[in-house]
Amino acid sequence: MSIIKEIHVPDIGDFKNVDVIEVTVAVGDTIDVNTPLIMLESDKATMEVPSPLAGVVRELRVKVGDRVSQGDPILYLDVAESVSAPEHPSAADEAASAGGPGEVLEVRVPAIGDFKNVPIIEVLVAPGDHVDIDTSLITLESDKASMEIPSPAAGTIQSIEVKVGDHVSQGDLILMLRASGADAAAKPQLPDALSAITLAPRSPKPETAPPAPPVKAMPPLSAPTRPLAAEVSTTAAPSFAKVHASPSVRRFARELGVDLTRVAEGSGPKGRILKEDVQDFVKQVMSGALVQAPTTGTPTAGYMGIPPIPPVDFARFGPIELRPLSRINKLSGAHLHRSWLNLPHVTHHDEADITEVEAFRQSLTAEAKSGGPRITLLSFLLKASAAALRQFPTFNASLDPTGENLILKRYVHIGVAVDTPDGLVVPVIRDVDQKNILALSAELGELSAKARDRKLGPTEMQGGCFTISSLGGIGGTAFTPIINAPEVAILGVTRSKMAPVWNGREFAPRLLLPLSLSYDHRVIDGALAARFTAFLAQLLGDIRRLLL
Repeated sequence: MSIIKEIHVPDIGDFKNVDVIEVTVAVGDTIDVNTPLIMLESDKATMEVPSPLAGVVRELRVKVGDRVSQGDPILYLDVAESVSAPEHPSAADEAASAGGPGEVLEVRVPAIGDFKNVPIIEVLVAPGDHVDIDTSLITLESDKASMEIPSPAAGTIQSIEVKVGDHVSQGDLILMLRASGADAAAKPQLPDALSAITLAPRSPKPETAPPAPPVKAMPPLSAPTRPLAAEVSTTAAPSFAKVHASPSVRRFARELGVDLTRVAEGSGPKGRILKEDVQDFVKQVMSGALVQAPTTGTPTAGYMGIPPIPPVDFARFGPIELRPLSRINKLSGAHLHRSWLNLPHVTHHDEADITEVEAFRQSLTAEAKSGGPRITLLSFLLKASAAALRQFPTFNASLDPTGENLILKRYVHIGVAVDTPDGLVVPVIRDVDQKNILALSAELGELSAKARDRKLGPTEMQGGCFTISSLGGIGGTAFTPIINAPEVAILGVTRSKMAPVWNGREFAPRLLLPLSLSYDHRVIDGALAARFTAFLAQLLGDIRRLLL
């Protein structure tokens, strides 16, 4: 005998609405544990989602072009009844096991990571309200993000035990919920023989984004009726990453096509944008009292008033071929463009005498032929950069969203730009200051291989404090690397060269390594950048200083 299991998207880090670029199984396929089900592609990497169970695919819930997040359904899998259930039951399963229909359940704050004493900024339900599974109950806001707490079960709200302004942690009581028998028995509709199988209730994923509601759904406006989406924003699905608003307000704004970055400071606590602020903004736009500034949606659309590059018909001059960019190139290009426009870049150039460290590296390389990791100059650069970041903590920092405070990081995670056939990716090596050269070389080789094989996980590309981009294997004398925001600096390295250097008595041949340090001038001035590169060059010139 077999049972049907619903397979969901697992934990993929901080990524949300990731594109499905390939479905690697079909209905009727027999799969094993860890068989790839779908291929996802974010702006940083491509990742496969493996199957947690073995069985036969009965129904697919996604297709190429869909966007998914953690917890979204992928497919229904027919598995043997002996297959054990997941070690960590869902919140809905826990609620169901707590009691049957009609029983009053305690709904508590679920696991929210390392956050504690998080303030409640919205209570989204009231006593007597009927809620379904995943209906948002309250909104929390930490110093990093806003999050909505969903209901683990369907039923009627009996009482609410919290209010706006309270601080809660994992396990704190939110409300009392009387489980609903009718909703608890609800099942998703499956075709033919699958219709009798018991499945956990889940809202179906829409095929496309819902259309913007018509203008008549808005409060009465004094201006003539015009298409709202075209007037409020010309950019589809704007990014509100740095906007001070709850998820429900963000969703409301997206439904109306409102760009929250254009809304003035909100009327809520600490300038938080409320639903009423969004409605007032729409009224101003519709009445003509507010004129939208140009926004950028495509490379030719212009950016905040910058004149766009006029299109050219190149076919008039000869044969052409249209070759689309890879998706990673498109998305990383947008990230680099945003960084270049928002950060005042300055690049400082210097040279490091690496004659001695190169001789030492070659001696280690000879020893490594017996089976150890391949030692490259980049391993020494990582170690020396970590020491420089400790010496100059301003480089190991980020500006907060207000631009008025500096967030100093007590850890040293360094990203390394890796060239792959699909574009540039930046895996992050963690705690570089706590690892030796051999350990760094082994980890660098492993991450570089995974990057080229498109097997980097999302957590392996997050949390960087500083980035190194090395073109030494290709050539060049200097360049201006673009800062990987929200970092404040990036080190570019080109090919080393032999040059005569005066030592006080004569010119002697020395191996010099060009260094190009780009930095955010809002945080770092020229003198500090010169001291940083001089200190880094000193460490590379005499690697023994890393022991001090």
